[in-house]
Amino acid sequence: MQQDQKPSQAQNGAGTDHEAPSGTEPGQSGKDSTHNRDISSKTVFGDRVLCAQFLRDHFDMPLLKNVQPEDIEDVSERYIPYLGTEFESDSVKRIRILDIGKGKRRGKEPPFFVSLIEHKSQVDYDVPMQLLRYMVCIWTEYRREMEAGREGCTRQKGFRYPMIIPIVYYEGKAPWTAHMHLRDRIGAAGKVREWIPDFQYHLIQIHDFSNQELLERGDEMSLVMLINKIQDAADLEQFIRIPPDKIDRIIRDSPEHVIDVLVSAMESLCFKIDASEEERTQCVQKVRRRKMGYLFENMQHISIQEERRKTEEQRKLTEEQRKLTEEQRQKAEEQRRRAENAEEKLKLAEETIRQLREKFQS
Repeated sequence: MQQDQKPSQAQNGAGTDHEAPSGTEPGQSGKDSTHNRDISSKTVFGDRVLCAQFLRDHFDMPLLKNVQPEDIEDVSERYIPYLGTEFESDSVKRIRILDIGKGKRRGKEPPFFVSLIEHKSQVDYDVPMQLLRYMVCIWTEYRREMEAGREGCTRQKGFRYPMIIPIVYYEGKAPWTAHMHLRDRIGAAGKVREWIPDFQYHLIQIHDFSNQELLERGDEMSLVMLINKIQDAADLEQFIRIPPDKIDRIIRDSPEHVIDVLVSAMESLCFKIDASEEERTQCVQKVRRRKMGYLFENMQHISIQEERRKTEEQRKLTEEQRKLTEEQRQKAEEQRRRAENAEEKLKLAEETIRQLREKFQS
């Protein structure tokens, strides 16, 4: 695989193309419910090195085979006025077409194409329609931009809109069961197919890849995916078993802005496994020193599977005690009812005797 020509902080767009990861200071405390998700979208795909690796790794097409960080421009912010907060966790990239000036393109075609990356942690059956709204907004903004430069150009026969590659980046463990084509969300589409617009999005499911497959790619984006794969105790155990040198080799020469993203990913993981503040601080320091292979060395929470087993045992014990207490309460209630019934019978017998005595005395 071709290695990235790693850009400087300015070239990468730190502070412009992507926001600095939150919570990267060692020892930061407090759990943010949005922290775990944010690392999977804006922070990761806002880094052009990681985005270039992602596109090269997952698309077998000439246009992306040699894409480099400097070919990518993040234009996500342009579309928030159209779609508001619905769009905030997604990424739109303009990717420069590399054969400009080589006679391979017609002059009126855009000098770039667009990748639209939609992040999902759960199956969303309306994702084709959601992507369509995004795509129409991208084309509408492109038309406005072109018309501002030369009025009437979009009405010409040769005018072309940029190609958009819709991508769904799915981190959930459950199978993705949503339809892949837009037409499948339209009623009776099979009977009048020629009237129905259609496209197919590209699905990237991180759990489709084994740890070994991701490690063999040898890039930081695959390492981020490896971390994001950790959804339960079994995933964590597999991650811990990875030979440390294989991980450290990947980040040995990583630029600092990529290390920042890995720090955020690792902090997110530490929150998931309920690591202590001291343990989170140690993890951050090891990532900074590019010693990720030894992240969980001496950590008390090295096996959340054992912790979950203990928790389940405690839960069962508590449930048994609750049932026992309930049985005792029911027995006490039954004894109280019996005592009340016996008392009523005694009172009734006493009343009957009194009435008999009065009858005989009269």
